[in-house]
Amino acid sequence: MPTISMFYGILIRMYYDDHNPPHIHAIYGDDTACFDFDGELIEGDIPKKQRKLVEAWIAIHHDELVANWKLAENGEQIFKIEPLK
Repeated sequence: MPTISMFYGILIRMYYDDHNPPHIHAIYGDDTACFDFDGELIEGDIPKKQRKLVEAWIAIHHDELVANWKLAENGEQIFKIEPLK
């Protein structure tokens, strides 16, 4: 699963052939959570502070996430997305 961004110790990953709805995986230490592109938690859990950071990052990069998902659905290489600064 490619890492598309990394910030404040959080890895953001997206599978090439993952299931719907479109989502990302946020990994912080031993904690993992899946978020849809509206920033809603689908499953899993990460600490509240990191969850807020991921939600903010998703809001900023929504269009890029959608574009990456479309690439992944077509079996094409996805691109890196700027980290939260």
